Amino acid sequence: MSKSPMSLAAVAFVLGGCSLIPDYQRPAAPIAQQYPQSPAYAPTQAANGSAAEQGWRDQFRDPALQQLIQSALSNNRDLRVAALNVEAYRAQYQIQRADLYPAVSASGSGTRQRTPGDLSSTGEAVTSGSYSAGLGISAYELDLFGRIRSLSQEAMQVYLSSEEAQRSTQLSLVANVATAYLTWRADQELLVLTQDTLKSYEESLRLTTRSNAVGVASALDVSQARTTVEGARANLAKFQRQVAQDMNGLTLLVGTSVPDNLPALPLASNLLTEVPAGLPSDLLQRRPDILQAEYLLKSANADIGAARAAFFPSITLTANAGTSSSQLSGLFKGGSGSWLFQPQINLPIFNAGSLRASLDYSKIQKDIRVSQYEKSIQTAFQEVSDGLAARKTYSEQLTAQRDLVQANQDYYRLAERRYRIGVDNNLTFLDAQRSLFSAQQTLITDRLAQLTSEVGLYKALGGGWAERLNVAL
Repeated sequence: MSKSPMSLAAVAFVLGGCSLIPDYQRPAAPIAQQYPQSPAYAPTQAANGSAAEQGWRDQFRDPALQQLIQSALSNNRDLRVAALNVEAYRAQYQIQRADLYPAVSASGSGTRQRTPGDLSSTGEAVTSGSYSAGLGISAYELDLFGRIRSLSQEAMQVYLSSEEAQRSTQLSLVANVATAYLTWRADQELLVLTQDTLKSYEESLRLTTRSNAVGVASALDVSQARTTVEGARANLAKFQRQVAQDMNGLTLLVGTSVPDNLPALPLASNLLTEVPAGLPSDLLQRRPDILQAEYLLKSANADIGAARAAFFPSITLTANAGTSSSQLSGLFKGGSGSWLFQPQINLPIFNAGSLRASLDYSKIQKDIRVSQYEKSIQTAFQEVSDGLAARKTYSEQLTAQRDLVQANQDYYRLAERRYRIGVDNNLTFLDAQRSLFSAQQTLITDRLAQLTSEVGLYKALGGGWAERLNVAL
């Protein structure tokens, strides 16, 4: 008798059910085989390495930026939540997987009861007792048609998708910190440029005011010089505000205080390493968000198997074996053994179409996941294509803008010289000042746009997430 629970457990393990999960077929990628750019600036092929293998330390060369990224990976709260979500989904998967096995539990109980004489059959007060101890399983479902295995498979795919979501969060965090840092440096550079320009404008205003006092310059010249000074002061306040806000945003991303000694150096193209693009098909194995979408598609596929299995009978087993006695001392004596075997079968007959609707719902959810998976691929393809197009055009734009700054510097020097010797009026000189200031500002913003575009391409290619995650929980 004591072998009955073990026998039932053995039967449960031996009985293998079929799986009703549809065979998974990865949807065809709805994108072209090549990125839409000319051979003149075709991307580096995968043979030179992939973006996923190129860690952020290799991509971002600036030591201060590397320090900020490392701090963000340890302290950012969004990344910490993503890591905790992985742990939560892992626990849910383990809970669901546990249903594949019978839950064996031991129990023991004891009762002592006194019955008054007027209620007993003998007319005398009676004190009785009962004791029992047992081992058994309760309501264990035999997974004959794979319903529980399908649910377990679904939970596992959701858990795996949460890991990809964590990697995607890390990749976004690295890119966001890099973008915020580059923006802060660009605004610092614009602030310094504005301060220097304001000093130049103020000096011009002093010279013009002095010329007006001796009758060389008109009141209109003084007024025009004053407008440039006030405009530069307004820009100075604007860039001071932007620098402060940039630092606040960077602090939020990093998750802790930012060092006070960050170098406010001009932006340079050698801050970043050019990331290899490879081929569009590489995105399917590289982008965490695409992998996440595919895992969710697989989970929806597994849910169909569970919905199909619900149409078939389900068998549950409850069994236990143990010993019972009216005396505690006789609990384990011969002849005190007891056992219970209680199988139950449930066969769905009429449910007003509920099971059919559940299956239809599961299939619709899978179709939704297919569309979401395909959309994630198309989005990745578009982001990479935009980044590759920007790589070429920004290079040309920066070259042209540098030439424009040089031309404006020459224009400014000539206009200033001619104004000082009285050949040209103040209007030409002020126009040269404004043009030079505007060209220098545009050069800084174009350089920032080029660098942030390269950061965006690094993110679009799924770069760096292959590095080991370092998240403090």
